[in-house]
Amino acid sequence: MALRLSNPLNFKIPGSYELHHRLRRAALWACLLGSPFFLGLIAGWVFGIRVNLTPSLPLGFYITSHSSNANLVEFCPQGKAAYVSLIRQYRTAGACPDGGAPLLKPGVAFPGDDVEVSANGIRVNGQLLPNSAGRFRDHLQRPLDPWPYGTYKVERGTVWVVSSFNSYSFDSRYYGPIPNSAIRHHLRPLWTFATEALEQ
Repeated sequence: MALRLSNPLNFKIPGSYELHHRLRRAALWACLLGSPFFLGLIAGWVFGIRVNLTPSLPLGFYITSHSSNANLVEFCPQGKAAYVSLIRQYRTAGACPDGGAPLLKPGVAFPGDDVEVSANGIRVNGQLLPNSAGRFRDHLQRPLDPWPYGTYKVERGTVWVVSSFNSYSFDSRYYGPIPNSAIRHHLRPLWTFATEALEQ
């Protein structure tokens, strides 16, 4: 005698065809919902668009450029700067050799320029950059070592990067000039939001 399983609530048990159909529909919805993310990745690779969500620059979209006016540089920090920025989560995960994301900063001093580092901040050819003084503690009160005070001539193949937008920016005020070999791209603003600079 065959054993019959009762189903008093009349639950519908999907067959293999119906289950396959539901899985296909779920996969379709997943693709539709994830398409903006993948389109953003494609736009980044194909059109060179970058999204800045860090406080070092105004929030918004930036685009790679070969123009001489594109003074923003996307670079992978090296040495101690790379380690500190990654371990303290100044950077998220990304495409740099150490597994962190590149930094995006304005280039402010180039070969032949004079850079003076002091307690007041960084001067380039005599002009003081706003919000450029190095701090001895970061925003979470962890110790920082500003670049040694003094006057420097920018050497060939290097550039100083300093964000005047944010007085807490982790830039050349702590690790000095960066080599051109660390630069991945030059960028310019594409569409940014009105955000206020952080004062000292």
